[in-house]
Amino acid sequence: MTPFISAHGAAVPLLEDDINTDQVAPVQEARSLKPDYRLLLFKRQARSAYGVENPDWVLNKPQFKDRAILVAGRNFGCGSSREAAVWSMQANGITCIIARSFAEIYRENCLQNGVLPVVLAPDQQRAFEQRVIAVNGAGPFTVDLRTQTISGPGGPDLSFDIPASDRTRLLEGLDDIGLTLKHDADIAAWEKRIAASQPWLQTAADSRGPTI
Repeated sequence: MTPFISAHGAAVPLLEDDINTDQVAPVQEARSLKPDYRLLLFKRQARSAYGVENPDWVLNKPQFKDRAILVAGRNFGCGSSREAAVWSMQANGITCIIARSFAEIYRENCLQNGVLPVVLAPDQQRAFEQRVIAVNGAGPFTVDLRTQTISGPGGPDLSFDIPASDRTRLLEGLDDIGLTLKHDADIAAWEKRIAASQPWLQTAADSRGPTI
């Protein structure tokens, strides 16, 4: 997993509630086991059935070409667990999502793939949304995970909270397997102790039967 340190670029306002993963990444339209995740993002809104780009869709507007941050409403990423709904964000340069709230599975998928999910305090969120709308892509915002701050045009820097464990895994680029392997020496030492103290476990027959 690529570590997340900061995101710097245009902030795209998509201030709708209950945007689900089928809207974000409609995989049934991909027609491929290895789809182009860049084209998959909000495909129904971004393009017509004939593949013609919709100029009115916010992510297609030229002022958001150098985007890095998506600003959304409540319950973002609800619906099915679909990692493509995170991968398609990354393929389009979006590595931070600031929303009023997240569906828990989607938030976890973000953390597992190096995308920072941020929830601000309600008053800060409302003020930040107004800044993003007013700026309209004319200037970049920066989200820095090291300092846990958001800076940019139209107002003061904002602080955000994130659990220490989530911050560590993003800064160090660790998914669940990577977090486990941080304790590789302890695991190896435990295995060595068990092999010495309970050697019969090392040669016990597998009673589960043959695998199919």
